[in-house]
Amino acid sequence: MTEKCSLIQVRDVMKTDFGTIDGIATVADALKKMKALKTAVLIVNKRNENDEYGMLTSADIARHVLAKDRAPDRVNVYEIMNKPVISVHPDMDIRYCSRLFSNYNLVRAPVLENNKIIGMISPNSLVLDGLYKTFQ
Repeated sequence: MTEKCSLIQVRDVMKTDFGTIDGIATVADALKKMKALKTAVLIVNKRNENDEYGMLTSADIARHVLAKDRAPDRVNVYEIMNKPVISVHPDMDIRYCSRLFSNYNLVRAPVLENNKIIGMISPNSLVLDGLYKTFQ
């Protein structure tokens, strides 16, 4: 007899603490913020209500600044960020979210509700927090 898995939603495992930054900020500013928040990912704020969110990762900085020997205080976040980002809804089943991560090779995704970011989700959250809940 197969056991029915209980529905675990993204909102159940998302992290609600995340950092944001403006696109006009320098990469040096972003690095300081990342270090202070102990994170490798920052959400780039919208410029206006018709804009989309962006994302800056430490991998972006390594690829576009460090590897190209550019000065972090002379490069703006908007020059190297990813935009638009793939976002997920808080009510999404974590199994579908995991497939989305796999299909698009994502490292993080903002969780949007009413067009506002309410959290961040990562593969670690999906597996360690989400899948673990099914075995408790």
